[in-house]
Amino acid sequence: MTASTSFFQRFLLPGLVFKAVVIGGGYATGRELVEFFLPAGPAGGVLGMLLAMAIWSAVCAVGFAFAHSLSVHDYRGFFRSLLGPFWRLFEVAYLLFLVLILAVVSAAAGAIGAALFGWPVVAGTLILMAAVAGVASFGNAGVERVFPYTSALIYIVYALFLALALTNFGDRIPSRLALDVPIGGWATGGVVYASYNVVAMIAVLPFVRHLTSRRDALIAGALSGPLAMLPALMFFLCMIAFYPEIGAETLPSDFLLQRMNAPWFHMLFQLMIFMALLETAVGVINAFNERIGTTLKARNVRLYSFRARFLVVAALLVGSGFVAARFGLVTLIAKGYGAFGYVMLAILVAPLLTIGTWKLLRTRQ
Repeated sequence: MTASTSFFQRFLLPGLVFKAVVIGGGYATGRELVEFFLPAGPAGGVLGMLLAMAIWSAVCAVGFAFAHSLSVHDYRGFFRSLLGPFWRLFEVAYLLFLVLILAVVSAAAGAIGAALFGWPVVAGTLILMAAVAGVASFGNAGVERVFPYTSALIYIVYALFLALALTNFGDRIPSRLALDVPIGGWATGGVVYASYNVVAMIAVLPFVRHLTSRRDALIAGALSGPLAMLPALMFFLCMIAFYPEIGAETLPSDFLLQRMNAPWFHMLFQLMIFMALLETAVGVINAFNERIGTTLKARNVRLYSFRARFLVVAALLVGSGFVAARFGLVTLIAKGYGAFGYVMLAILVAPLLTIGTWKLLRTRQ
């Protein structure tokens, strides 16, 4: 093992990058958990989340191993090997997803700025765009420098969130868990939620180069599910205290923070969400930039420069910002995520767990 393949880079970095994309687009505000898990009730929601976590671990383990066996670090090479001539279906879907996820994080940043400081919605969106452009333009190096610190902040804040929630209204949680609520639909919610979020695995492909063996890939993939879902489980447990009324809130996180009577933590939590949104946007854009860079390199085009990356990032962010302003956070999550989940189930989850697994079993280590 060399300095370039440390324990952190082999086993934890893939899961942290996966978590980074999932949190900002998957549950940073809590609205996503409301849409996919709360309809099944408190107990059904937890079951759905555990199912989603298991799917993430399975898909990431197979996906990382598949990418490692092929030595591919961008989604173009990955899906050409997995889907053959149909690989462009994923390219189209990923571009749509990129716009959707950036629109969601832009809308969320605007909503947070408005709720916390009373700013115009556009102000929070512009601040996030500037931060994303600053990090994503540096490529993989920018991700590896920033993500360990932002990840540590995210885990610490979610742990504090759970502690304060249990202190202030934790007595409400057992009674809500004991409610006799039909849990039908928890499996569907878990599968759809897992499917649209599992595309975050694509953001990890540029970092597969750190894996030294198939064993590394399988371990890193298995850890990705728990690393991404643990904060969500803590968050959902807190939300249960105000079931079912919290289902009507645009920002469930803000609803809970206002009931903790801790203004200092309210500010800290919103800062953490901003960091999560930053991670998500940087992760999905970096995967797109790697796809461009790999293609240019194959065509003997000069190095994909910082300036070129910045221009691509800026164009994506501005376009997605218009989508966010047009539709709003609730509509984007309720309509866009559900449809995208079924698309990813068809062109990513099912092919990878069948064709991908079959090819791996036929390939010697």
